[in-house]
Amino acid sequence: MEQYDFDQVIPRKNTDCAKWDASAYLFGSNDVLPMWVADMDLPIAKPINEALRRRTEHEIYGYSLTEPKSVVEAIINRLDRLYNWKVKPEWVQLTPGVVPTLYTLIRSLTVPGDTVIHQDPVYYPFWSAIEYNGCQVANNPLQLVGDRYQVDFEDLEKQFRPKNRMGVLPSRVKAMILCNPHNPVGRVWTKEELTRMGELVLKKNAVMIADEIHCELLFKGYRHIPFASISSEFEQNSITCIAPSKTFNLAGLHASVVIIPNRELRENFKTTRKGFLPTCNIFGMVAMEAAYREGDIWLGQFLRYMQENLDFLVDYFTRKIPKIKVIQPEGTYLVWLDCRELGLNPSELEDFMNRKAKVGLDHGIAFGPSGAGFERINIACSKSVLEEGLQRIERAVNEL
Repeated sequence: MEQYDFDQVIPRKNTDCAKWDASAYLFGSNDVLPMWVADMDLPIAKPINEALRRRTEHEIYGYSLTEPKSVVEAIINRLDRLYNWKVKPEWVQLTPGVVPTLYTLIRSLTVPGDTVIHQDPVYYPFWSAIEYNGCQVANNPLQLVGDRYQVDFEDLEKQFRPKNRMGVLPSRVKAMILCNPHNPVGRVWTKEELTRMGELVLKKNAVMIADEIHCELLFKGYRHIPFASISSEFEQNSITCIAPSKTFNLAGLHASVVIIPNRELRENFKTTRKGFLPTCNIFGMVAMEAAYREGDIWLGQFLRYMQENLDFLVDYFTRKIPKIKVIQPEGTYLVWLDCRELGLNPSELEDFMNRKAKVGLDHGIAFGPSGAGFERINIACSKSVLEEGLQRIERAVNEL
Protein backbone atom coordinates (compact mmCIF):
# COMPACT_ATOMS: atom_id res chain seq x y z
CA MET A 1 0.00 0.00 0.00
CA GLU A 2 1.30 3.43 -0.94
CA GLN A 3 2.54 5.45 2.05
CA TYR A 4 2.48 9.23 1.85
CA ASP A 5 5.02 11.46 3.57
CA PHE A 6 3.02 14.43 4.83
CA ASP A 7 5.96 15.60 6.97
CA GLN A 8 7.78 16.52 3.77
CA VAL A 9 7.77 20.29 3.18
CA ILE A 10 7.10 21.01 -0.49
CA PRO A 11 8.22 24.50 -1.61
CA ARG A 12 5.41 26.36 -3.39
CA LYS A 13 6.83 29.84 -3.84
CA ASN A 14 7.26 31.01 -7.44
CA THR A 15 4.70 28.52 -8.75
CA ASP A 16 1.99 31.17 -9.32
CA CYS A 17 0.39 29.85 -6.15
CA ALA A 18 -2.22 32.22 -4.67
CA LYS A 19 -1.53 31.00 -1.15
CA TRP A 20 2.21 31.69 -1.21
CA ASP A 21 2.93 34.07 -4.07
CA ALA A 22 0.28 36.64 -3.11
CA SER A 23 1.50 37.01 0.49
CA ALA A 24 3.36 40.27 -0.07
CA TYR A 25 0.25 41.81 -1.65
CA LEU A 26 -2.22 40.39 0.87
CA PHE A 27 -0.25 40.70 4.09
CA GLY A 28 2.28 43.43 3.33
CA SER A 29 5.41 41.30 3.62
CA ASN A 30 7.23 38.41 1.97
CA ASP A 31 8.13 36.86 5.31
CA VAL A 32 4.54 36.18 6.39
CA LEU A 33 3.80 32.45 6.76
CA PRO A 34 0.56 31.84 4.77
CA MET A 35 -1.98 29.68 6.59
CA TRP A 36 -5.17 31.16 5.21
CA VAL A 37 -6.91 29.92 2.04
CA ALA A 38 -8.29 26.35 2.04
CA ASP A 39 -5.45 24.92 -0.01
CA MET A 40 -3.22 22.08 1.26
CA ASP A 41 0.58 22.22 1.29
CA LEU A 42 0.72 18.43 1.01
CA PRO A 43 1.31 15.94 -1.84
CA ILE A 44 -1.85 14.75 -3.56
CA ALA A 45 -2.87 11.14 -4.18
CA LYS A 46 -0.63 9.36 -6.68
CA PRO A 47 -3.55 7.84 -8.67
CA ILE A 48 -4.63 11.40 -9.51
CA ASN A 49 -1.19 12.38 -10.77
CA GLU A 50 -0.93 9.16 -12.74
CA ALA A 51 -4.35 9.68 -14.34
CA LEU A 52 -3.40 13.23 -15.35
CA ARG A 53 -0.08 12.03 -16.73
CA ARG A 54 -1.83 9.40 -18.86
CA ARG A 55 -4.19 12.03 -20.24
CA THR A 56 -1.33 14.39 -21.16
CA GLU A 57 0.23 11.62 -23.23
CA HIS A 58 -2.61 12.11 -25.70
CA GLU A 59 -1.49 15.02 -27.83
CA ILE A 60 -4.90 16.64 -28.37
CA TYR A 61 -6.84 18.58 -25.71
CA GLY A 62 -10.03 19.37 -27.60
CA TYR A 63 -13.59 19.92 -26.43
CA SER A 64 -14.86 17.27 -24.06
CA LEU A 65 -18.29 15.94 -23.21
CA THR A 66 -20.10 18.07 -20.65
CA GLU A 67 -20.91 15.12 -18.37
CA PRO A 68 -18.85 12.06 -19.37
CA LYS A 69 -20.59 8.85 -18.37
CA SER A 70 -17.62 7.41 -16.46
CA VAL A 71 -17.21 10.61 -14.40
CA VAL A 72 -20.91 10.75 -13.53
CA GLU A 73 -20.81 7.07 -12.56
CA ALA A 74 -17.85 7.72 -10.26
CA ILE A 75 -19.79 10.52 -8.52
CA ILE A 76 -22.96 8.46 -8.15
CA ASN A 77 -21.12 5.38 -6.88
CA ARG A 78 -19.24 7.40 -4.28
CA LEU A 79 -22.36 9.08 -2.91
CA ASP A 80 -24.10 5.71 -2.74
CA ARG A 81 -21.15 4.02 -1.01
CA LEU A 82 -20.47 6.77 1.50
CA TYR A 83 -23.99 7.95 2.31
CA ASN A 84 -26.43 5.48 0.74
CA TRP A 85 -27.76 8.39 -1.29
CA LYS A 86 -29.19 7.17 -4.60
CA VAL A 87 -28.47 9.88 -7.14
CA LYS A 88 -29.75 9.60 -10.70
CA PRO A 89 -27.43 10.47 -13.63
CA GLU A 90 -29.70 13.20 -14.96
CA TRP A 91 -29.47 15.06 -11.64
CA VAL A 92 -25.74 15.60 -12.04
CA GLN A 93 -24.25 18.74 -13.60
CA LEU A 94 -20.50 19.40 -13.78
CA THR A 95 -19.32 22.95 -13.15
CA PRO A 96 -15.97 24.78 -12.84
CA GLY A 97 -16.24 25.52 -9.12
CA VAL A 98 -18.72 25.78 -6.26
CA VAL A 99 -18.47 29.58 -5.99
CA PRO A 100 -19.45 30.37 -9.62
CA THR A 101 -22.07 27.66 -9.31
CA LEU A 102 -23.50 29.38 -6.24
CA TYR A 103 -23.71 32.71 -8.07
CA THR A 104 -25.55 30.98 -10.92
CA LEU A 105 -27.89 29.07 -8.63
CA ILE A 106 -29.02 32.22 -6.85
CA ARG A 107 -29.63 33.90 -10.19
CA SER A 108 -31.72 30.90 -11.30
CA LEU A 109 -33.84 30.96 -8.12
CA THR A 110 -34.40 34.67 -7.57
CA VAL A 111 -35.10 38.05 -9.08
CA PRO A 112 -33.51 41.26 -7.79
CA GLY A 113 -35.10 42.27 -4.49
CA ASP A 114 -35.68 38.71 -3.29
CA THR A 115 -34.15 37.52 -0.04
CA VAL A 116 -31.67 34.68 0.63
CA ILE A 117 -30.80 33.43 4.12
CA HIS A 118 -27.39 32.39 5.34
CA GLN A 119 -25.77 31.85 8.75
CA ASP A 120 -22.76 33.92 9.73
CA PRO A 121 -19.90 33.67 10.43
CA VAL A 122 -19.81 31.97 7.05
CA TYR A 123 -17.66 31.60 3.94
CA TYR A 124 -17.52 35.14 2.58
CA PRO A 125 -18.50 34.44 -1.06
CA PHE A 126 -21.99 33.62 0.25
CA TRP A 127 -22.50 37.31 1.02
CA SER A 128 -21.24 38.51 -2.34
CA ALA A 129 -23.16 35.87 -4.33
CA ILE A 130 -26.43 37.07 -2.79
CA GLU A 131 -25.73 40.78 -3.13
CA TYR A 132 -24.26 40.49 -6.65
CA ASN A 133 -27.58 39.10 -7.84
CA GLY A 134 -29.45 42.07 -6.40
CA CYS A 135 -30.90 40.12 -3.49
CA GLN A 136 -31.13 40.96 0.20
CA VAL A 137 -29.19 39.01 2.80
CA ALA A 138 -31.18 37.68 5.73
CA ASN A 139 -28.59 36.71 8.30
CA ASN A 140 -29.29 33.99 10.87
CA PRO A 141 -26.17 34.26 13.05
CA LEU A 142 -24.91 31.05 14.60
CA GLN A 143 -24.73 31.10 18.40
CA LEU A 144 -21.54 30.17 20.23
CA VAL A 145 -22.71 28.26 23.29
CA GLY A 146 -19.71 27.31 25.39
CA ASP A 147 -17.21 26.20 22.77
CA ARG A 148 -19.71 24.92 20.17
CA TYR A 149 -21.82 26.74 17.61
CA GLN A 150 -25.56 26.12 17.39
CA VAL A 151 -28.39 27.23 15.11
CA ASP A 152 -30.72 29.87 16.53
CA PHE A 153 -33.95 28.33 15.27
CA GLU A 154 -36.18 31.02 16.76
CA ASP A 155 -34.25 33.68 14.86
CA LEU A 156 -34.18 31.52 11.72
CA GLU A 157 -37.95 31.48 11.60
CA LYS A 158 -37.98 35.27 11.95
CA GLN A 159 -35.62 35.58 8.98
CA PHE A 160 -38.30 34.16 6.72
CA ARG A 161 -40.28 37.34 7.26
CA PRO A 162 -37.54 40.01 7.26
CA LYS A 163 -38.11 43.74 6.90
CA ASN A 164 -35.95 46.22 5.07
CA ARG A 165 -34.62 49.42 6.59
CA MET A 166 -37.94 51.18 6.06
CA GLY A 167 -39.79 48.44 7.92
CA VAL A 168 -41.45 47.19 4.75
CA LEU A 169 -41.64 43.49 3.95
CA PRO A 170 -39.51 42.72 0.86
CA SER A 171 -40.12 39.94 -1.62
CA ARG A 172 -40.31 36.57 0.08
CA VAL A 173 -37.29 34.45 0.96
CA LYS A 174 -36.49 32.29 -2.05
CA ALA A 175 -33.58 30.26 -0.72
CA MET A 176 -31.39 29.41 2.23
CA ILE A 177 -27.69 28.54 1.90
CA LEU A 178 -26.59 25.72 4.18
CA CYS A 179 -22.88 25.17 4.80
CA ASN A 180 -22.22 21.60 5.96
CA PRO A 181 -19.60 20.93 7.25
CA HIS A 182 -19.60 24.57 8.18
CA ASN A 183 -16.83 26.89 7.07
CA PRO A 184 -15.34 28.47 9.19
CA VAL A 185 -16.70 27.16 12.51
CA GLY A 186 -16.23 23.46 11.69
CA ARG A 187 -19.65 22.16 12.71
CA VAL A 188 -20.97 18.98 11.13
CA TRP A 189 -24.71 19.39 11.49
CA THR A 190 -26.64 16.49 13.00
CA LYS A 191 -29.65 14.86 11.37
CA GLU A 192 -31.91 16.54 13.93
CA GLU A 193 -30.49 19.99 13.16
CA LEU A 194 -30.69 19.42 9.40
CA THR A 195 -34.26 18.19 9.70
CA ARG A 196 -35.38 21.24 11.69
CA MET A 197 -33.82 23.58 9.16
CA GLY A 198 -35.22 21.60 6.24
CA GLU A 199 -38.74 21.50 7.60
CA LEU A 200 -38.70 25.25 8.05
CA VAL A 201 -37.44 25.80 4.50
CA LEU A 202 -40.17 23.50 3.18
CA LYS A 203 -42.85 25.23 5.26
CA LYS A 204 -41.82 28.62 3.88
CA ASN A 205 -41.73 27.38 0.28
CA ALA A 206 -38.05 28.20 -0.19
CA VAL A 207 -35.21 26.11 -1.64
CA MET A 208 -32.21 24.81 0.33
CA ILE A 209 -28.83 25.25 -1.36
CA ALA A 210 -26.48 22.86 0.43
CA ASP A 211 -22.77 23.61 0.11
CA GLU A 212 -21.25 20.25 1.12
CA ILE A 213 -17.80 20.73 -0.40
CA HIS A 214 -16.05 19.69 2.87
CA CYS A 215 -18.24 16.59 3.35
CA GLU A 216 -15.38 14.05 3.36
CA LEU A 217 -13.13 16.04 5.71
CA LEU A 218 -14.28 14.77 9.10
CA PHE A 219 -12.54 14.34 12.43
CA LYS A 220 -12.95 11.26 14.63
CA GLY A 221 -16.47 10.51 15.77
CA TYR A 222 -18.35 12.61 13.21
CA ARG A 223 -20.49 11.59 10.26
CA HIS A 224 -21.68 13.68 7.34
CA ILE A 225 -25.33 13.41 6.31
CA PRO A 226 -26.21 14.91 2.91
CA PHE A 227 -29.19 17.18 3.44
CA ALA A 228 -30.97 15.77 0.37
CA SER A 229 -30.61 12.18 1.62
CA ILE A 230 -32.84 12.72 4.67
CA SER A 231 -36.17 12.52 2.84
CA SER A 232 -37.66 12.60 -0.65
CA GLU A 233 -39.24 15.96 0.20
CA PHE A 234 -35.86 17.45 1.11
CA GLU A 235 -34.32 15.87 -1.98
CA GLN A 236 -36.84 17.53 -4.29
CA ASN A 237 -36.52 20.85 -2.49
CA SER A 238 -32.74 21.17 -2.43
CA ILE A 239 -29.66 21.64 -4.57
CA THR A 240 -26.35 20.12 -3.42
CA CYS A 241 -22.86 21.35 -4.29
CA ILE A 242 -19.85 19.08 -3.85
CA ALA A 243 -16.34 18.87 -5.30
CA PRO A 244 -13.09 16.94 -4.93
CA SER A 245 -11.23 20.24 -4.67
CA LYS A 246 -11.07 20.48 -0.85
CA THR A 247 -10.89 16.76 -0.04
CA PHE A 248 -8.19 15.95 -2.61
CA ASN A 249 -6.59 19.42 -3.04
CA LEU A 250 -7.61 19.95 -6.66
CA ALA A 251 -8.85 23.56 -6.51
CA GLY A 252 -6.62 24.66 -9.38
CA LEU A 253 -8.32 22.20 -11.74
CA HIS A 254 -11.76 23.85 -11.42
CA ALA A 255 -13.95 20.78 -11.11
CA SER A 256 -17.17 20.62 -9.10
CA VAL A 257 -20.59 18.99 -9.08
CA VAL A 258 -24.09 20.31 -8.57
CA ILE A 259 -26.88 17.79 -7.94
CA ILE A 260 -30.43 18.96 -8.70
CA PRO A 261 -33.10 16.25 -8.31
CA ASN A 262 -36.05 18.57 -8.99
CA ARG A 263 -36.62 18.77 -12.74
CA GLU A 264 -37.94 22.35 -12.76
CA LEU A 265 -35.05 23.64 -10.66
CA ARG A 266 -32.62 21.71 -12.84
CA GLU A 267 -33.98 23.17 -16.08
CA ASN A 268 -33.92 26.67 -14.62
CA PHE A 269 -30.26 26.19 -13.72
CA LYS A 270 -29.40 24.85 -17.16
CA THR A 271 -31.07 27.85 -18.80
CA THR A 272 -29.35 30.31 -16.48
CA ARG A 273 -25.85 28.86 -16.96
CA LYS A 274 -25.97 28.96 -20.75
CA GLY A 275 -23.25 31.03 -22.28
CA PHE A 276 -21.20 31.84 -19.18
CA LEU A 277 -20.89 28.88 -16.77
CA PRO A 278 -19.04 26.09 -18.58
CA THR A 279 -18.51 22.51 -17.54
CA CYS A 280 -15.24 21.28 -15.93
CA ASN A 281 -12.10 21.39 -18.01
CA ILE A 282 -10.85 18.08 -19.33
CA PHE A 283 -8.10 17.68 -16.71
CA GLY A 284 -10.51 18.50 -13.91
CA MET A 285 -12.75 15.67 -15.06
CA VAL A 286 -9.86 13.22 -15.18
CA ALA A 287 -8.69 14.22 -11.70
CA MET A 288 -12.21 14.05 -10.26
CA GLU A 289 -12.80 10.53 -11.53
CA ALA A 290 -9.43 9.30 -10.28
CA ALA A 291 -10.00 10.90 -6.86
CA TYR A 292 -13.45 9.42 -6.41
CA ARG A 293 -12.46 5.96 -7.64
CA GLU A 294 -8.91 5.57 -6.28
CA GLY A 295 -8.32 8.21 -3.64
CA ASP A 296 -9.40 6.44 -0.46
CA ILE A 297 -5.97 5.14 0.62
CA TRP A 298 -4.53 8.65 0.42
CA LEU A 299 -7.60 10.16 2.11
CA GLY A 300 -7.43 7.77 5.06
CA GLN A 301 -3.78 8.69 5.70
CA PHE A 302 -4.51 12.40 5.26
CA LEU A 303 -7.37 12.36 7.78
CA ARG A 304 -5.18 10.63 10.36
CA TYR A 305 -2.51 13.27 9.81
CA MET A 306 -5.07 16.07 10.19
CA GLN A 307 -6.26 14.56 13.47
CA GLU A 308 -2.66 14.59 14.70
CA ASN A 309 -2.25 18.22 13.57
CA LEU A 310 -5.47 19.22 15.30
CA ASP A 311 -4.50 17.48 18.54
CA PHE A 312 -1.11 19.20 18.41
CA LEU A 313 -2.70 22.61 17.79
CA VAL A 314 -5.25 22.25 20.60
CA ASP A 315 -2.57 21.18 23.06
CA TYR A 316 -0.27 24.01 21.98
CA PHE A 317 -2.86 26.74 22.47
CA THR A 318 -4.04 25.24 25.75
CA ARG A 319 -0.55 25.11 27.24
CA LYS A 320 1.24 28.04 25.63
CA ILE A 321 -1.31 30.54 24.26
CA PRO A 322 -4.33 30.20 26.60
CA LYS A 323 -5.62 33.67 25.69
CA ILE A 324 -6.61 32.24 22.30
CA LYS A 325 -9.32 29.58 22.49
CA VAL A 326 -9.70 26.86 19.88
CA ILE A 327 -13.22 26.15 18.63
CA GLN A 328 -12.88 22.40 18.21
CA PRO A 329 -13.79 21.55 14.60
CA GLU A 330 -15.84 18.50 13.74
CA GLY A 331 -15.00 18.73 10.04
CA THR A 332 -12.85 20.61 7.48
CA TYR A 333 -9.12 21.26 8.00
CA LEU A 334 -9.83 24.86 8.98
CA VAL A 335 -9.76 25.85 12.64
CA TRP A 336 -11.65 28.81 14.11
CA LEU A 337 -9.70 30.67 16.78
CA ASP A 338 -11.37 32.85 19.41
CA CYS A 339 -8.93 35.75 19.91
CA ARG A 340 -11.31 38.10 21.74
CA GLU A 341 -9.36 37.85 25.00
CA LEU A 342 -6.48 39.67 23.31
CA GLY A 343 -8.62 42.80 23.51
CA LEU A 344 -8.02 43.91 19.90
CA ASN A 345 -10.59 45.30 17.50
CA PRO A 346 -10.80 43.65 14.05
CA SER A 347 -8.36 46.07 12.42
CA GLU A 348 -5.88 45.74 15.28
CA LEU A 349 -6.19 41.93 15.26
CA GLU A 350 -5.51 41.81 11.52
CA ASP A 351 -2.45 44.03 11.95
CA PHE A 352 -1.29 41.93 14.91
CA MET A 353 -1.37 38.66 12.95
CA ASN A 354 0.08 40.12 9.73
CA ARG A 355 2.77 42.42 11.08
CA LYS A 356 3.57 41.21 14.59
CA ALA A 357 3.09 37.44 14.39
CA LYS A 358 3.83 37.38 10.64
CA VAL A 359 1.28 34.64 10.10
CA GLY A 360 -1.21 35.07 7.29
CA LEU A 361 -4.63 33.92 8.49
CA ASP A 362 -8.17 34.51 7.26
CA HIS A 363 -9.48 37.31 9.45
CA GLY A 364 -12.76 36.53 11.17
CA ILE A 365 -14.50 39.80 10.32
CA ALA A 366 -14.44 38.78 6.64
CA PHE A 367 -16.91 36.00 7.48
CA GLY A 368 -19.51 38.45 8.79
CA PRO A 369 -20.20 40.54 11.92
CA SER A 370 -20.16 37.45 14.14
CA GLY A 371 -16.56 36.80 13.09
CA ALA A 372 -15.17 39.89 14.81
CA GLY A 373 -12.39 38.85 17.18
CA PHE A 374 -11.80 35.49 15.49
CA GLU A 375 -9.21 34.14 13.05
CA ARG A 376 -9.25 31.07 10.76
CA ILE A 377 -6.13 28.94 10.40
CA ASN A 378 -5.50 26.20 7.83
CA ILE A 379 -3.80 23.13 9.36
CA ALA A 380 -3.44 21.15 6.10
CA CYS A 381 0.32 21.48 6.12
CA SER A 382 3.35 19.61 7.41
CA LYS A 383 3.59 19.49 11.19
CA SER A 384 6.83 21.50 11.16
CA VAL A 385 5.10 24.33 9.28
CA LEU A 386 2.17 24.24 11.71
CA GLU A 387 4.55 24.40 14.66
CA GLU A 388 6.38 27.36 13.13
CA GLY A 389 3.10 29.22 12.72
CA LEU A 390 2.05 28.55 16.31
CA GLN A 391 5.46 29.62 17.62
CA ARG A 392 5.15 32.91 15.75
CA ILE A 393 1.72 33.54 17.27
CA GLU A 394 3.02 32.61 20.74
CA ARG A 395 5.91 35.06 20.53
CA ALA A 396 3.65 37.88 19.37
CA VAL A 397 1.05 37.24 22.10
CA ASN A 398 3.79 37.22 24.74
CA GLU A 399 4.92 40.66 23.54
CA LEU A 400 1.47 42.21 23.89
